[in-house]
Amino acid sequence: MSRTSSAHPDPTAALRGGLPDRYLTPEDIAAMFGVPLETVYQWRKKRTGPPGFRIGRHVRYDPVDVRAYVDALRTADAEVA
Repeated sequence: MSRTSSAHPDPTAALRGGLPDRYLTPEDIAAMFGVPLETVYQWRKKRTGPPGFRIGRHVRYDPVDVRAYVDALRTADAEVA
């Protein structure tokens, strides 16, 4: 049994339709959007990226909130085009 596929599912799966059954880390968000980790931290600081929350000193992202953020971006982009 492979631990890599079940222990750490592909973070881009959330954007392809299948939401992970765990909260996402900043590293997951960076991998999903193909941006540097520092960009994710800047988004959080400026409140321009997907909404995150703290669990102690750790930041986590709910996959449902990330999906809603992406959907909102798509809607805004379609209205501009």
